[in-house]
Order: sequence, then structure tokens, then C-alpha cells
Amino acid sequence: MVVRRDVGYADRVGSSSALEQPIGKVAPRLGKAFEDLGLHVAGDLLRYYPRRYADASTLTDISGLVVGETVSIVAEVRHATIKYAQKDGAPRVELEITDGRRTLRATFFTKRRGMAQHMLEQMRRGRRGLFTGKVSAFRDQAQLTNPKHEWFDGDDDEEQRAREEAGWPTPIYPATAKVDSGKIRSVVRLVVEPLRDDELSDPVPAQVREARGLGPLREALYDVHVPRTDADWRRARHRLRYEEAFVLQAELARRRARAAAEPATARPRVAGGLLDAFDARLPFTLTAGQREVGEQVADELAAAVPMQRLLQGEVGSGKTVVALRAMLQVVDAGGQAALLAPTEVLASQHARSLRALLGDLAEGGMLGGAEIATRVALLTGSQNTAARRQALLDAAGGAAGIVVGTHALLSANVQFADLGLVVVDEQHKFGVEQRDTLRAKATASPHLLVMTATPIPRTVAMTVFGDLETSVLSEVPAGRSGVSTHVVPAENTAWMARTWRRVREEVDKGGRAYVVCARIEGDDADGADLVASTPETIAEAGAAPRRPLRAVAEVAEELRGLPDLAGVGVGVLHGRMAPDDKERALADFASGAVPVLVSTTVVEVGVDVPEATAMVILDADRFGVSQLHQLRGRIGRGSAPGVCLLVSTAPEGSPAADRVATVAGTSDGFELASFDLEQRGEGDILGASQWGAASSLRLLRVTRDGDLIDKARADARALVEQDAELSAWPALQAAIGTLLTDRRDEFLDRT
Repeated sequence: MVVRRDVGYADRVGSSSALEQPIGKVAPRLGKAFEDLGLHVAGDLLRYYPRRYADASTLTDISGLVVGETVSIVAEVRHATIKYAQKDGAPRVELEITDGRRTLRATFFTKRRGMAQHMLEQMRRGRRGLFTGKVSAFRDQAQLTNPKHEWFDGDDDEEQRAREEAGWPTPIYPATAKVDSGKIRSVVRLVVEPLRDDELSDPVPAQVREARGLGPLREALYDVHVPRTDADWRRARHRLRYEEAFVLQAELARRRARAAAEPATARPRVAGGLLDAFDARLPFTLTAGQREVGEQVADELAAAVPMQRLLQGEVGSGKTVVALRAMLQVVDAGGQAALLAPTEVLASQHARSLRALLGDLAEGGMLGGAEIATRVALLTGSQNTAARRQALLDAAGGAAGIVVGTHALLSANVQFADLGLVVVDEQHKFGVEQRDTLRAKATASPHLLVMTATPIPRTVAMTVFGDLETSVLSEVPAGRSGVSTHVVPAENTAWMARTWRRVREEVDKGGRAYVVCARIEGDDADGADLVASTPETIAEAGAAPRRPLRAVAEVAEELRGLPDLAGVGVGVLHGRMAPDDKERALADFASGAVPVLVSTTVVEVGVDVPEATAMVILDADRFGVSQLHQLRGRIGRGSAPGVCLLVSTAPEGSPAADRVATVAGTSDGFELASFDLEQRGEGDILGASQWGAASSLRLLRVTRDGDLIDKARADARALVEQDAELSAWPALQAAIGTLLTDRRDEFLDRT
């Protein structure tokens, strides 16, 4: 690709403000197109990295092209001709290009015969080029229509240079219909070629670069955009990936250091207190993992440095018991604990579970309460006035050692006598302002325990939760029989009939059955209260007409009319119900009065009914992997085995069918999380789906770069140990500032 240079701009780039030039001055007439790509000034182009590289010496395999995809392929001209439309005589050039074995048609429409003749002269046999366009089908054959094209030989005033560059790797950039990869490449080179080392601030300190064998930033930027060999861009991308990991880890290390520097009240274990009494009456034996993590947490609570710990574990691994033991230790030491849950259903379930586990130890000041008892208060937004007033008094006066609540805990009128521990369940559902609002209600920095039921691969934990110490519970408590999972084709009438008979069998054995739907009512256009809008399903939406999702109201009515379920109570549960109605529905389900519960995903986390042994998930192909795994975790929590039936309409071989089959094939949450990460990509996990902006990762890939992230974290922490605020490295501070001002702090702070 030959670049005609704007000498005026090349001169300007030497000035200190050159990289701040508006993009419209660098690329006249293309400014708006570049701004649509998120590129506003010249310097933005430096970090707009190529997606991949084309090799002029290697032809693209045409057999792998898929209709509907936009492709960039290297091919050779085999034949070209001009044809004319019968209707109006408009000329078109029909080009046959080849990979050496197969051919592909490329058609160029034009209005003037002179233009068609000029194109024909360029498209001589044997000429090799890069063709970019959308693959379509014409008479059952794949073709490209009006593809963008660049020749790999010289055909202009800079022929010698063009011949030299024809053997270089060709960067392929993420492009749009308004600006193709070739134009982007040309403009990027206008900026990158005149660059000097002193124009760039390198966020990676020289001592780190030297220790890791990394080259200067200018060299990396040049080689990633203008590589002479594959080795050039590979080396450059490694250096830039490291930089990306290092900047992120430096900010996480700085936050970790700041938290450690805050004063906290030590909450050591007290002999003969609530915790000892609770341990003595536990009806089961703690797993080795629960004991190990419990000791870690106990030691950190006993220190005057605020605990910052992430507790993750498999579904049903016993995180609640670990959290409760931590809360009791704090209460014994004179403090209070707050448990923040994302939904009223989950908050109410937590309060019920804690009271059930504690028994008379949760009845402080009540008739029949233990002498050393405390109280478990529940605070939600929809409580009646009397219940809310009592909960507020118990929290402010200290009668309630444990306060469970939703966002209502964050209200200004919620006060604590001595808040010593904040437990956050399903951390990813809360932002930094919400968490800090709750922590600010303490006189000293409270200890923090973050829980997640979604297993997080180690590389993601390092990248996103790097300022928290991580504990993992992988064992399932003894006595649980596990869950078998099967895929049921929705169109198979016999299998569907067997599904409902199986539900009846579980009920007849004393079990309970969930039936999960993706929406509440049949006319829900927006899919409120549910899923069906996970990143995976969004990507698949619109590919083909899909039948409406099954809804709670219609499914409940259908089940009540089935002969196989005659005499079986069928209840409903969803987010639009009044709190009292939700409580009643769950209570009737747990007691067995209504053993079949048709529900939305409000039962996804926290709902604990040990007698629940069956779950039918309708439209399972419209749910994400982690959500299916979480839903499945609601059954098989007692001694009886569970069965989960995933009803799917996904065609065999589709991504949705692969998701459902993978969930059916394993109960290992970490294996599923890794599959999910591979399928969705980090751009989704760390980017748009989390906070509505572009991906926070450009070149770094957590599925691939675990070792590199490890090294970057070690280097970043060593640097922070020297200078907690990184003031000795202003370029690194500036890079962190750029990272945070790009709205990524909103996600980072969720840790």
C-alpha cells in the first residue's frame, strides 16, 4: 500500500501539540467517519491497533468464506471482463479472483464506460491484492460486490517503495462502510512515521522495561502499525499487551494499598461468644475449604487493617455459612455486620436462612432467646412502616448485630451503632457509590467480604478483582447427591410429555419443582424481569425470526390443565409481585403446599429449598451459561438427587445449542466460566455488557495472557510498595487517568 504524505502535517507532528490535532485536520473529509470510530485527535490513531495482518505472499482460502460475513482476503486475478446491463447499458466489471485452487467472483458496478475500462486495465491477470467486502450469494455462488481493493505492487509515482512494501505484512483495521482499512492505514502512517521518542510518555518505567526486555514505546507503536516482518508486529503487540496489563494492575495495586492504609477496628475472635455457640450446634461438618477460608477471614478480621476479600465458590459450596461465621465474630467483638443483597427476594431469603441457622441465637431480647443472642434485621424498600421502623431502630441501637437488606440499606436515614463488616452478595450488581455509601456509615473503615456465586477464572479475577485477596470454595458439603442435567428438544412432543411426567414423579416422592420462564406475561415486549438479553443472545438476535418466549402466566395456566399434574398445586413467582405475595409463594413452595413453582429468574441466586429436586428451564437456549448454572444450583441442595431439564429450540451446531449442551455436560462452574469467557470474549465480560462503553481491553486477552498478567501484577505491586501513589512515575499516573476517565473506573470500582 502506497501512502501519499501530507508534508504539512508531517512537519506539524514534530510540535508538542501535534498529537492533539483534531482528526479532521489529519484526515480532511474523513473527520466524522473517524470520530464515529471513537478517534478524535491524532494521538488516538496510535492506539487504534490493527485487528490482524494480511500476508501478500499467502493467498486466503476461499473455501472458508461464509455468506453474510465481511471479509478481507488476499487473492490473485485470474480473469476480468466488462459486461453491460441489458436494461440501460450500464457497465460493470466482472472479476474472477483465485486462491490458487478455487475462484470467487467480484463484481464492480460503475456508471461510466471510461471508469470500467480503467478498472479493467488495472485488473490484469496474475496481479495480487487485498479485497474487502461482504460475501453474498449469486446463483448459488459466493461473490463480493464492489469490494474495496488494494494492490500489492507499485503502480504510481512511488513504485520502488511500493514494490518493497508489497512483501510487508498488511495491517487490517476495524473499519466501517464510511472508512475502510486502507484509508485508516494511510492516515495512521501519517501520524506514526514522523514520531519521536520525546513526543511520547511511556507509562512503563524504564526499570520495568529493562527487567522485562521491552523496547521503547515509539518503536512498539511503529512496528504494530508499519511492520516489515511478522516478528515486528508480534514483538510490538507483546510489548503493548504488557503495558495494558501493567497500567491496569498498577491502579488495582494502588487501590489495594490505599485500602490497607485506612484504619480499621480489629475484631478478634471472642471465646464463649455467638460464634462458639453457633459452631457447637452446627448440624453438619464444615468442609475443609470452609475451615481454611474461615481461618483466613478470622485472622484478617482480627487485624487493624481492613479486610478486602473476594469469596467465590461453586453453587451450593457453603459461602453463606462462611459469611455468617465472619459476621458472628464481628458481633462478638462488639460490632455489627451488614449484608447487602441485590434483590428483595434474595435479601428476604438470606434473612430467613440466617435466622434458621442461628435459631434462638437470633432472638436477642425476645422471649426464648439465648442469653448471648443478637438479632437479624431485614430492611427492604417495600416493607410496611412498622417493620421498617423496627429494623431501623434495631440497626441504630445495636440490638441487631446483623442487618440484611437491599439498596434500602444505603438510605440516609439508615444508621448503625458500630458497623464493622460489610458483606456484599453478587458484587457485580453494585457500583462503587453504593458500596462506599454503606461503608461510610462506619466510624472506621469496615472490613469487606465480597461474595459471588459465579465462578471467576483466575485470569479474570487477577484482571478485575486484583485489589482483593481471593478465596475459593470448590467443595460441595457432604450429603448432597448432585444434579443430572439433560437437554429436551422443545419440538419433540413425546419428550415434552415425559418432562412433565418427570416433574410429577419428583412431586410424588416429596420433592419440589421449579419451572423457569424468560418472561412474566405473553405480551411482554421488553422481556422485563428476565434474561433473554444476555450478551450471547443479543449477538444471536435478529439472525432469524424466533418464536415468542414462554411466559410465567401462560405456562402456569398450561400446567394446571395437564392431566399428568392433576391435583398438584402450581404457584407463580416474579419480580412484579408484592413482597408479601413473594414471601407467601416461596413459603408455600418450601412447605410443599404448592410443590411446583413457575418463576422468572428471581430464583437464580440465594433461594434455598432443600426439598427442591427438579427444575425445568424453558427457552434454555436464550439464557447465558452462567445463568443456567446458577439456576441449576437451586436444586439438589438436600440429600435427594436433582434433575435439571433444559428445554431448547436451538438448531444443532448453533452457538446457543453449544451453550446448552456444555451446561448439560458438566457441573464444574469454573470449566463453564472458562467456556463462557472463550465464547463471549473479554470485550463483553470486562466491557460493554458491564458498563455500557467500549471494551477496556484492546490487545490483552485474559484467556491467553495469564502469565503476562501475573508478571505485570508482580511488577505493579513492587512499584506501589516503593511509592503508594506512584507520584515518581507521572506517565503511569497519566495512563491510569486515561483509563479511568474512559468510564472504566465505574467497572474497576465494582471490586
